[in-house]
Amino acid sequence: MDLAIKRLERGYLLEARTLVSRPPDQVFDFFGNAHNLELLTPPFLRFEILTPDPVILREGAIIDYRLRLRGIPVRWRTEITAWEPPHRFVDIQARGPYRWWIHEHTFAARGAATEMTDRVRYGVLGGDIIHRLFVAPDLRRIFEYRARQIGRLLS
Repeated sequence: MDLAIKRLERGYLLEARTLVSRPPDQVFDFFGNAHNLELLTPPFLRFEILTPDPVILREGAIIDYRLRLRGIPVRWRTEITAWEPPHRFVDIQARGPYRWWIHEHTFAARGAATEMTDRVRYGVLGGDIIHRLFVAPDLRRIFEYRARQIGRLLS
């Protein structure tokens, strides 16, 4: 996995790339099941989907979650704003702990494998100090865990 977090003129950008030894349609289908997000989220977040089943991911879908950030209970609402199987989807934070959160997932064929790229543009309350001390380290842990789980579950 390749992971970088950088400061933008407004907010931050996290980019993570992971190579998965499956074709894009299979990788996209895995992400098309909202409950698989629970498998990709580190246990310390105590992540739980609150939206009743069936959760159908498509453009316009709204999903509610509960999790803990540094022990503080947080509700998060996501809206899927783009759904383009098997190449791309975008989710945004409609309600949650960030000023804004726009997460683009792309899936590109690399021979028989898939290069999966996460691009997250986000803003934080508290500015650079809070980002440097808390947010960036937590996001690194979360996306590193996610890459390990993807490797374990999709290889």
